[in-house]
Amino acid sequence: MILSLVYRTTHRLLGALAVAVRHDASKDAELLVLRHENAVPRRQVKRVRYTWVDRLWLTALSGLIPRRRWPEAFSITPATLLGWHRRLVARTWDHSARRSPGRPPTAAVLRKLVIEMARDNPDWG
Repeated sequence: MILSLVYRTTHRLLGALAVAVRHDASKDAELLVLRHENAVPRRQVKRVRYTWVDRLWLTALSGLIPRRRWPEAFSITPATLLGWHRRLVARTWDHSARRSPGRPPTAAVLRKLVIEMARDNPDWG
């Protein structure tokens, strides 16, 4: 939930910035992406692993760069970005933890009515 709010806020702020300087927005966003991608490996020892903040930043900036320029701007593939987005959406809309197993309970009023009808009509199935 909070990740979604942070993402939307970041994306809107970057979008507002893009409107303010529309002709340079794509180029500036691409530079920010490249600088951020260069900063990530410096913080790590082994394989590059993006944190959720890194993913948030790269995904928000991807909206400002034309899709045809993605291969030049990102060291990750568009499929990776889209996969991150799919997982985020799946986690956001996953309500399985809230579901209880089995059939939902019958309302007490309805249960009482059915039992009363069964008593009043013993010949019914």
